[in-house]
Amino acid sequence: MKTIAIIEDDQPIGDLLEEVLEQEGYRVKRAYSGTEALYQLSMHRPDLVLLDLMLPGLSGEKVLPHLEGVPVIVVSAKVGVDDKVRLLLGGAADYITKPFEIRELLARIQVQLRSAPSPTAPVYRAGGLTLDTLSRKVTVEGESVHLTKTEYAILKLLLQNPTQVVAKSVILERIALDTPDCTESSLKQHVSNLRKKLRDVGGKEYIQAVWGIGFRLNLESEGPTG
Repeated sequence: MKTIAIIEDDQPIGDLLEEVLEQEGYRVKRAYSGTEALYQLSMHRPDLVLLDLMLPGLSGEKVLPHLEGVPVIVVSAKVGVDDKVRLLLGGAADYITKPFEIRELLARIQVQLRSAPSPTAPVYRAGGLTLDTLSRKVTVEGESVHLTKTEYAILKLLLQNPTQVVAKSVILERIALDTPDCTESSLKQHVSNLRKKLRDVGGKEYIQAVWGIGFRLNLESEGPTG
């Protein structure tokens, strides 16, 4: 099932698009501001994005450069030719103006999904750790390690922010969609289990607890590739 992200702050328009797309068999993700969109996109890369331009927080124009590799259809009330040309040259795959016909938008979506190359899933590496988001395989010093869904989500988030301390509240918020079993009271145990699994294979501590704040990787990062 293809996933389409709707980045639109107009509630009625967003609701209409979500209803129509779900009826067409698509999975839908919603974001109501540019800042929220970047947050979600760091966790899940959709197959296509419907992007409004006039968003609170971060405008659609500023979100667009972060969507490289994902087909983006700009859905905007701006009708000027200069606006369309600028966005298309800036990386948008298509541009449709509001108000629009649903049948036309669905046709444009089908065209983009049909012609879009398969997205490359990022691989995160730091020190002796490797996390492949396509195969969901995790290795420590080249040795495979089996993680639970929650442990995998925590490690992925830490690898995405290798030089930062990630607050407990941020961890809970960012992984909540995929791991509803992780709560404030259980987070410490999940991290403890993850640290032990990594330590048992690699022979050292890969995750450091920062008292009163959260956790960070205890190593130098090489960041994501691919």
